[in-house]
Amino acid sequence: MTLTIGYAAMLEQFHPTEVLAHATHAEAHGFSGVMAADHYQPWVPAQGQASFVWNVLAALGERTNGDIGPGVSTPTFRWHPAMVAQASATLAAMYPGRHWLGIGSGEAINEHIVGGYWPEAPERINRMFEAVDIIGRLFSNSLAGRDYKHSGEYFKLESTRLWTMPEVAPEILIATAGPVTARRAGKHADGLITIGAPVDKVATLLERFAAGAREAGRAPDSMTKVVRLHLSWAPTDAEALTNAMTQWPNGAMRFPKADIRSPFEFAQVAKMVRPEDFDGRLVISADPDVHLRAIQAYADLGFDRIYLHNVGRNQTEWIETFGRDVLPKVVH
Repeated sequence: MTLTIGYAAMLEQFHPTEVLAHATHAEAHGFSGVMAADHYQPWVPAQGQASFVWNVLAALGERTNGDIGPGVSTPTFRWHPAMVAQASATLAAMYPGRHWLGIGSGEAINEHIVGGYWPEAPERINRMFEAVDIIGRLFSNSLAGRDYKHSGEYFKLESTRLWTMPEVAPEILIATAGPVTARRAGKHADGLITIGAPVDKVATLLERFAAGAREAGRAPDSMTKVVRLHLSWAPTDAEALTNAMTQWPNGAMRFPKADIRSPFEFAQVAKMVRPEDFDGRLVISADPDVHLRAIQAYADLGFDRIYLHNVGRNQTEWIETFGRDVLPKVVH
């Protein structure tokens, strides 16, 4: 597959009208495609936003020409899988061949808002895979003109179908940073989404994904692999570090964050973040070539799509700098 480098739109940081402006500016400067996560709250209050991802993706479809995907949505707590399937199918029908569906197991900061018990990670992951099965079967049955009914461990679905469908169902990609889930994703999904981490760790993740795919009789080289890279670029190293510390301290937290429920709790934890905590997790530099080498390392691992997020609010300047000095130099 051909590598594309897209823009990671942070609905946690920017008002939706700003997101639309940044994404169209990014496309004009060589970025291809946009991903945006389904957040109900920002990570920390300083980020300040959390708009509804499906509205924003629809507007992005009108204003841009590349791929559009929620990276990621969680069809297991706030949403029943059938609702995420309907939203995804509608978006794919509106923008044929451009939409992919990213699915994750969820984080309390977004999902606990509807109340109810917040389960441990194994249950969250099992719920996700049951949801993926429901969505996939709704897609295939609806394209075949048949209803689908489901009664499982976590979800029920009465006989129904999606009445608005694209000619080809969207790809379903599973987001994970864990090797066990990556292997299951290789068996049950169309592709993988992960985030930037030490390259050897990500290489292991891809190996597990490929092993799962082969166990299911699939060809892993033909399956989609997506990575979202957080970075901090600014005209000086000091500004780049300040942006990371104030706007994206969650990127330096070296522990599982899925159980934290409030941006204000994250802000308290962020007081303990030190600059060295970003090492291996987020490249902080004023030198575009430093970022280029980091991006190239992921391209060399075999990712098909790399989405970049500059954590500072200096989006216009960063987009123009990377469009000129970084993207053209990445070897595909």
